[in-house]
Amino acid sequence: MKYVLVRRHGRRHHARMIATHALPLAKLAEHLRDDEVHVWRLNYQPQRQRAPLRKVLAAYLGVDGDQVMLTHGEYGRPALADTHDQTLGFNWSHSGGHALIAVGRGVAPGIDVERLRTRPRALEIAARYFSSDEAAALAALPASARPIAFLELWTAKEAVLKALGRGLAFGLDRLTVGRSVGRLTLQRLEGDDANAWQLQRLPVDATLVAAVAWRGGTRQIRLGTLASDT
Repeated sequence: MKYVLVRRHGRRHHARMIATHALPLAKLAEHLRDDEVHVWRLNYQPQRQRAPLRKVLAAYLGVDGDQVMLTHGEYGRPALADTHDQTLGFNWSHSGGHALIAVGRGVAPGIDVERLRTRPRALEIAARYFSSDEAAALAALPASARPIAFLELWTAKEAVLKALGRGLAFGLDRLTVGRSVGRLTLQRLEGDDANAWQLQRLPVDATLVAAVAWRGGTRQIRLGTLASDT
């Protein structure tokens, strides 16, 4: 299993590419630092269910994949069973044939990915479910720019809600995300301090839109692609 690594500085409003490497999953997992979040991209096959997720987590836990036991939080967020290292946080998301897995120590990351495609009802959905500021910003864009803008907002909101441990039932209008070229900012989160959060769009490829979020200090993001046999 090999991957291409993109190392990025995790400042609140800025990310910068540092270097590209190729290393085995187990090698990097062994050296997960407390100031990092590792994000893995892999092919998603529904019939394999959570086997790839368990295999990735196993590398960080130092056990075999079939020994990884998962449970669920109150709102359905997957978590490691109490028998495992509780300092290791993770989250995953899939869309079509693609999946992303985020892993960090001492942090509960949230991640979301969506395939880029036309959304004929984007303005209608935003007006109904997004904050008024987000809906207005989306409506002000040229029609050609709305698909990616809508998905940037959607994946950012999903990532934050998943990091929060809540689902869509929490309410997409209870948080506001600002977006500019290449950047996302959590501007408001009802019941919490938005400035305590990190939110970053992930440069996966031109066909996907993805974001990762966590509550806590800045961290470096390492983005890698796992081999198809993972």
